[in-house]
Amino acid sequence: MTDNGNDFTGLNYDLLVEDTLRLVVRSALKITEQSGLIGETHFYISFQTGYPGVEMDDALRAQHPETITIVIQHQFADLVVEDDRFSITLFFGGKPSMMTIPYDAMTQFKDPSVGFELYFNNKLSEADDGTDDDAPEAATADGPVDGMPAETAEVVSLDSFRKSPS
Repeated sequence: MTDNGNDFTGLNYDLLVEDTLRLVVRSALKITEQSGLIGETHFYISFQTGYPGVEMDDALRAQHPETITIVIQHQFADLVVEDDRFSITLFFGGKPSMMTIPYDAMTQFKDPSVGFELYFNNKLSEADDGTDDDAPEAATADGPVDGMPAETAEVVSLDSFRKSPS
């Protein structure tokens, strides 16, 4: 390898893993697009409302200026899954609301029916320290949910599998 003046610190495995985990979300949504929700499956998807490429109703964005959690369960339509984003129509107060969400805007994905959870780094703000001081406010077709529903699941940090530098 030649020295081109750039510091080479190695591959960013955290980013590679996150990109791969986003493919898991895309695949789950693709199955839902093709077959509908199977059994008790339902999704909680948290995302940054100000992330570039997020399209949503201005009034809903005004209510949730930073982060929102949507629930894909009973009342949704027009799910379209693409390589880098998905679109869906949800119903808030009986009114349809179409939104487009890039996978990179996601901060969390849950399927509470099986205790499955994924967390993604906040790419919008470099100043974010990664702590979850304020749980995202959830919104459903039936109205806002006070915080995220309590679910029991073990969350394992990737750091626990890394070897310490010697």
